[in-house]
Amino acid sequence: MTARIVVVGGGIAGLSAAFYARRRGFSVTVLEGSKRFGGKLLRAEVAGVSTDLGAEALLARRPEAVDLAREVGLGGELVPPATTQAAVYSRGRLRPLPAGHVMGVPRSLRSLAATGIVPPTAVLRAAADLLLPPTPVGDDVPVARGIGIRLGRGVVDRLVEPLLGGVYAGRADRLSLRATLPQLVDVLDRGSLLRGLRDLPPPGGADPVFAGIPGGVARLGEALVDVLRADGVELRTSAMVRVLRRTPTGWRCDVGPASAPEAVDADGVVVAVPAPAAARMLGPEAGGLAAELAGIEYASVAVVTLAFPADQVNLPAGSGFLVPAVERRLVKAATFSSVKWPWYAGSDVAVVRCSIGRFGDTADLQRDDAELVAGVLADLGAIVRLRAQPIDSIVTRWAGALPQYDVGHAARVARIRSAAARLPGFALCGAAYDGVGIPACIAGAQRAVASLTGPRSVSRTAG
Repeated sequence: MTARIVVVGGGIAGLSAAFYARRRGFSVTVLEGSKRFGGKLLRAEVAGVSTDLGAEALLARRPEAVDLAREVGLGGELVPPATTQAAVYSRGRLRPLPAGHVMGVPRSLRSLAATGIVPPTAVLRAAADLLLPPTPVGDDVPVARGIGIRLGRGVVDRLVEPLLGGVYAGRADRLSLRATLPQLVDVLDRGSLLRGLRDLPPPGGADPVFAGIPGGVARLGEALVDVLRADGVELRTSAMVRVLRRTPTGWRCDVGPASAPEAVDADGVVVAVPAPAAARMLGPEAGGLAAELAGIEYASVAVVTLAFPADQVNLPAGSGFLVPAVERRLVKAATFSSVKWPWYAGSDVAVVRCSIGRFGDTADLQRDDAELVAGVLADLGAIVRLRAQPIDSIVTRWAGALPQYDVGHAARVARIRSAAARLPGFALCGAAYDGVGIPACIAGAQRAVASLTGPRSVSRTAG
């Protein structure tokens, strides 16, 4: 009898785990607590144009998402952005990022000064990096400390934090240097950041960094669902798993309300939900692992998607802009979707996406939709002189969307993996562990499924 795997969670990590488990010959059931699959992959029509409301690009320089897109029939549709040139709103205007920067860390004083993002006094402070002795990272430090000691707070606040905020919606004072910028750890251990980055290979190359899919990268999740259904995978929505328990032959999922639970048994289980939800499920069975999972905090964000008549909008060149927290604006980032992605060409609609929310921000996210749209329009008016009124808008709220890779995160993940490995037939995957991007989630799903077919785990057949 074929072994049965239950995947808890139907986001990109869970759907990918189901895909790879089915390829290995397992019988697979996916239990998703919400009413739809896809997680942070979601699209809708705004003014008649299909647009991503969540994740909107794949990191193409990692193979996992590109390979999966090919396997589900979308490989021929992957396209690079028309432009990736982004700006930072700083000191009253949009300014280009330093040439060759590494997550906002400049490679030279000249490139830093040329942007005007920080004032001349901050450039002089950054020059101290060339004179300071090495400042080893040790076990771990916050990004703001590791980089701030070398280059000063101005570089951290106006360059590094807005870029990290775009990825994690986090704060440089909390985010782990080892977990978020591991490529800088060895450089800091040796000494000068500016000298060390000069020795690193410059970013670039012939291959595009990012890729999109006409109509939105949410199509990747939709295609996965279609392939899984065609391959006999059982896909269930509104199937909230409350508790996971070990049984003599595997695992039991208690699904649905406590007043009328349904037992779903499996030989193995892959948990692909946010860490706090995984902690609640595992509490009765694995208290130590649950405590480690519960320690991972999450940031909530909102995305305001606006559509304007194209003939009334004159957007700046480039794909969009970032806004440092020190500017005290509602908008933390804006993407000019109809400029960035070539499939909008010829449309009579200009689409702009604006992100709101950083870790710890609650007041802004409590505003109603109309207030958020009004606030975004006020910021767009001030930053890019956009005066047109939208013909359509969508406010998408992502509660608990982005795990925070705080100081000590890598060590916490190592402890989580060690505890999980002691549970036969059990694996975890998702954005909380090895990266928040789509390829990282897919890679985590591959590793999770592979661990179920190793020693002391689930075999291909049972019974």
